[in-house]
This record gives sequence, structure tokens and C-alpha cells, in this order.
Amino acid sequence: MTRNEITVKALLDLSHTMASALFERFIYPWEALPEIGIFILSAGAQLSLDDFRLEGENIWIHKSVQIPPTVSMKGPLIICEGAEVRQCAFFRGNVLIGKNAVAGNSCEFKNSILFDAVQTPHYNYVGDSVLGYKSHMGAASLTSNVKSDKKNVIVHLDEEDLPTGMKKFGAIIGNEVEVGCGSVLNPGTVIGSGTNIYPLSSVRGCVPADSIYKQNGSIVLKY
Repeated sequence: MTRNEITVKALLDLSHTMASALFERFIYPWEALPEIGIFILSAGAQLSLDDFRLEGENIWIHKSVQIPPTVSMKGPLIICEGAEVRQCAFFRGNVLIGKNAVAGNSCEFKNSILFDAVQTPHYNYVGDSVLGYKSHMGAASLTSNVKSDKKNVIVHLDEEDLPTGMKKFGAIIGNEVEVGCGSVLNPGTVIGSGTNIYPLSSVRGCVPADSIYKQNGSIVLKY
């Protein structure tokens, strides 16, 4: 993949997130990660309490959303209209859950933005990541957000590497991506829109849009 294929405009549909103003400031989606908490605090303060309720310090929940008693929440946090929050979900702060998204049972979220209609239904970890419109993470798939050597994360393109300057950076998932059950998205993974990841895959680097990523790391274009 090239630089043009991993930009905000190439990967994300900004008409399907409350955070469009945040991403419009940057060329690459991961550049927004350090600003998520500040953005949520600012956006939350402007939300109408006719539509949202406060459920703790800097926690704004749309009144259409039911929170089970087993859910743990730490702000800043915004959960938007029509989202489904299931038992034992764990929100660790700096999280934005989009409209009609699913934050599933025993899932953990930290410093991440889920666009509208994202599904993370079962046992997922989403940390320092961005999940694009209508993307889906299969059961027990997760983002790994710290390298084993604890060095800063690098985004690996076909012909160059892009330093991010960040120690913690999970994955950027484009619109309508399907991540198979049990897959691990290693630090700095970028997946183009419309791509399918085979179950039990260990994904590294950048995966082109409209492709199929197989368990052995080979990539086949759909069209």
C-alpha cells in the first residue's frame, strides 16, 4: 500500500462519526489517537441533556442506550444513540462508541473510536485504535497496541516505513472490514475498507482495500 491508501479520506467515512471534526485535522487516522480524550471532553460538554444523560464524571450516555449493571465505565466516554452495550463491557476511558454500534459482552475498550454501526460483539479488546463504519470484529479478535520490545510503533508500507512516534497504537480498520474470529491485529496494522481477515490470523503491516487476508499472510484481491 502507498501513503495515499492509508489516509483518513481513503479509510474512513467521516459522515458516520461524531468525531469527524477531529479526523479532519489530520492526514493519517492514527494521528488522532493522542487527541481522543480532549475531543470527547469538548464534545461531551456540548451534548444536550435532553438526549444524553450523565452517568459519572465525563460520561455521556444517550438516553436510548441501556447499561447493564455489570458494565464498568470510566470517562471520558460517549456512547451514542442506538448503541447496544452488553454485559461486562469495560470502558477504560477516552472512548467514543458510535450510533447503533455494539459493545459486546466482556469486551474492553481504551482510547479508541468506534464509528457508527461497528460491531464488537464478543470478548474483543480494542485499544488505541479506530474502527471504521460498519466494521466487524469476530469473537475473541483483538488489537495488540504495544510492541514486545516496547519501541515506538511503525506503519509498514510497500516501499517505506512511517514512524508514528507512539508507543501505543493498535489498529486502524477501514469501513466494512470483517475481522475473523480469534485474529490478532498487531501494533500499527492498517486494514483497507471492504477487506476480510481470515479467522485466527496474525495480521501485520498494511492490508489493501477489498482484499482477503489469509492465515498464512497471503493477500488476494477480491476484484
